[in-house]
Amino acid sequence: MRRPRDFDAELKALSDKAKTLKDRRVKQLGELVLATGAGVLIDAVQTRDQAVTEGWRRRGAEWFLGKGRGAADGPRTDPQGAPALDGGASPDRSGKGQD
Repeated sequence: MRRPRDFDAELKALSDKAKTLKDRRVKQLGELVLATGAGVLIDAVQTRDQAVTEGWRRRGAEWFLGKGRGAADGPRTDPQGAPALDGGASPDRSGKGQD
């Protein structure tokens, strides 16, 4: 004869596992915030000083428009416009491979 399933025990085990997974997710998110320095973003969200937030907005806009980046940050190209290989060396255009 089959033994009846203990649904209450199975539900408790599943809820315990779900709680463990949620706790691990929160812990990993906290580690990610610490590793990336994103804790500053949390402060930024809570800041109410308009001058500070305007300065951050302006600097962010400049960075995304390319004005805040140095020349080394962008991709380098050769005179014909092809992306540079090996940190700036021009590709062999003779059609032969390098032996």
